[in-house]
Amino acid sequence: MLSWPQASGGCKSSSARSLRGGTVAKTTAVRQVRGEKLVEKKITGEVRGHAHSLDFDRLIHERTRLAIVSALAVNDSLSFSELKKLLEATDGNLSVHARKLEEARYVACTKSFHQRMPRTVYRLTPAGRQALERYLNHMEALIRAARER
Repeated sequence: MLSWPQASGGCKSSSARSLRGGTVAKTTAVRQVRGEKLVEKKITGEVRGHAHSLDFDRLIHERTRLAIVSALAVNDSLSFSELKKLLEATDGNLSVHARKLEEARYVACTKSFHQRMPRTVYRLTPAGRQALERYLNHMEALIRAARER
């Protein structure tokens, strides 16, 4: 069974509502060692040009939605069945996450019939590609900042 590294034990989380209606874990504080004291510090501020270090797109940050957007970024389009197989997701899980991305206009969905069978095809929209690029740039900046410490 996988578990979080011991270093993450200093983070505190609280349940908070996301802007798009879901519930997300919101990191509020982290312990830092300064000399011999442990002090609480809000996780905000600037990370190399990013105004709020944890102010990233929470819609894309969720694991399944990030996987959907990433898969569509490297493919022109993928069918529901192809995404399901690729992500090893259930029908219900995939459809809920794909719908959230569709509502945000990050993903476009085309429904048709092929040999009397329904076929749903997804593609990444320009807005979705821009959102993914912003998300990746932000995460890269956070990783660089963490490595430079």
